[in-house]
Amino acid sequence: MTSAQTRFLRGQAHDLKAMLQVGGKGITDALLAEIDHALEHHELIKVKVGADDREVRDAMIADIAERTGSALVQRIGHTAVLYRPSKEKRQIVLPRS
Repeated sequence: MTSAQTRFLRGQAHDLKAMLQVGGKGITDALLAEIDHALEHHELIKVKVGADDREVRDAMIADIAERTGSALVQRIGHTAVLYRPSKEKRQIVLPRS
């Protein structure tokens, strides 16, 4: 993803509320299925990660992005913005560069 596309997606995500939250059980198969469904339906989502340690939080966010095949657009504090184009109907058209 280019920096222009990342900037565009950050702007699109600004008013979004966190749809899902990683709780005490960590990253479960059910959570990944929900994130996968949300990405397919919305393409751009916010996920809140409750870990207190910054390195653990970063590792969890990277793991979620990798396992769902999504791109990490932005991470601010406990909130990560993830993007993955929909397989069936794309709603977000990214700028070329």
